[in-house]
Amino acid sequence: MKLFVVVVVFLGFALGAQAQEVTYGGVTYKVKGKTILRDKENVTNTLSIEDQTEIRAALERQKAMQKERELAEKQIKEAEKEQKAAEKRIKQAEKRQKAAEKELRQKEKSESRFEKATNDYNKAIDKYERLRDKGKLSPNDEEKWLKKIDGLKEDIEKARRKL
Repeated sequence: MKLFVVVVVFLGFALGAQAQEVTYGGVTYKVKGKTILRDKENVTNTLSIEDQTEIRAALERQKAMQKERELAEKQIKEAEKEQKAAEKRIKQAEKRQKAAEKELRQKEKSESRFEKATNDYNKAIDKYERLRDKGKLSPNDEEKWLKKIDGLKEDIEKARRKL
């Protein structure tokens, strides 16, 4: 922990003591504390007070612009992060919707199969009873019809379980 504090202090000192460049009147100056350097020569005393204040003001504007740029970059990153999160939520919602639609189709298909099996069963019963009442069924035919009706009844039970 102490090492971390020492590193932070030295880093802060190094950044604070570092000369910062600014361009004023077509000439690049370095401002280091209260001194103004041009080509590594101290020109603080040769510049007028107005020039010195203008150079320092230009440096402050440059610092302010840098802070604004960093803030804008941070906001852009946050917006991108939010956009990714929103896209992820949209994908999840679409996935849930597709799953719900698939479940609905399966349910409708199951209901359709149940209705079809019920209709087939009822038609077979009706036809069997008509043939039996008319006396047109032999014992073998009657046995076949009863097997067919039992099979259709099992189909209804399967369809009912799937519902």
